[in-house]
Amino acid sequence: MTEAKSPRERYRMQMRAEIKQHAWGQIAAAGATSLSLNAIAKQVGMSGPALYRYFASRDELITELIRDAYRSLADTVRAAFDAGADVAKLAYTVRDWALSDPQRYFLVYGTPVPGYHAPADTTAISDEIMTVLLEAHGRGPAAPADEHGRRRGALIFWTRVHGVLSLELAGHFAGMGFDPAVLFADEVDGLSTP
Repeated sequence: MTEAKSPRERYRMQMRAEIKQHAWGQIAAAGATSLSLNAIAKQVGMSGPALYRYFASRDELITELIRDAYRSLADTVRAAFDAGADVAKLAYTVRDWALSDPQRYFLVYGTPVPGYHAPADTTAISDEIMTVLLEAHGRGPAAPADEHGRRRGALIFWTRVHGVLSLELAGHFAGMGFDPAVLFADEVDGLSTP
């Protein structure tokens, strides 16, 4: 049974969620490098120093956003896999997740934020995603029998899916006269063919 939270704890959780929501808004508007705690403080109606009661630093806020993004993707991929998704369906699951919020995708898979160094424990959540991919590459009649083959398949999947997604989300296919979804489908077909 979970312990009831005090009004103060509920308010703190609510303020942290509101601060993160405004941070995502800033990131969507101008990228993660422009994240400003003082600007967020103004948006939520408090002073800059008061905001530091909720997040001790910009890096702490970025870490929280990164953890939330990784957790969202890890949970999404795990749910799809547990529902029977094969490798191809997992590729589309990742793409749908990325297209639903490109800034969240870019925060974890885009250009690193200058001066920011993620704590080591953030990679534990991202490792959950690779675990699902390894499991997916070990399932099915064409699955490699050995660990090396599963790892190779999962890494090829990861690099090809993210390569196309990163280019698509950054707008690098604009003006080329083709639908990026078709290129993505071709890549997925290539991944699915033994």
